[in-house]
Amino acid sequence: MLLAGGIAQAAPAPSGSAGFVPLAPIPSLDVDRYQGTWNQIAAVPQPFNLECARDTQAKYTLTDPANVRVENTCTTWNGEQNNIVGNARVNDTVTNAQLHVSFPGVPTQENPEGPTNYIVAYIADDYSWAFVGDPFRTSGFVLSRSSEASPEKFREIRAVAESLGYNSCLILTSPTPGGAAGIQPLCTV
Repeated sequence: MLLAGGIAQAAPAPSGSAGFVPLAPIPSLDVDRYQGTWNQIAAVPQPFNLECARDTQAKYTLTDPANVRVENTCTTWNGEQNNIVGNARVNDTVTNAQLHVSFPGVPTQENPEGPTNYIVAYIADDYSWAFVGDPFRTSGFVLSRSSEASPEKFREIRAVAESLGYNSCLILTSPTPGGAAGIQPLCTV
């Protein structure tokens, strides 16, 4: 669920500004279908994942109807494996698409109780990829079941991100096998 406080403001206007609309969840998330391993193929950079150079993944496992075990892994810049385990608590039982994610030892994310900081804002009909963010669009993650992503797929992702109110130039591709070979703004792919 790859989420923490953001370093870049990707929203059209900050909270409290006239015209600001928080990121909306999809109408209904099938949590059973959402479980499993996802590859991060693009993201708004976050302080907690700057050490991840490539192969970033999230594995979600339902622990009970209201909680999901979150295990994030990646390969660091010096080639080592990095992982962290946390919890995602469903805050919205109507859609199941708004959660609070917490990780022990991560500033601002240590408290397992808290406001929504993970919103599934888009999911493909076949659950092959999703766009996840927070209410203020300071974070954004493109998650895919496959690590592969063609230029056409990145153009589709860019269109979805922009339709959700994100600046696609603030979303960077994440190197994955068969996907992006390097890091570049989504607006240039």
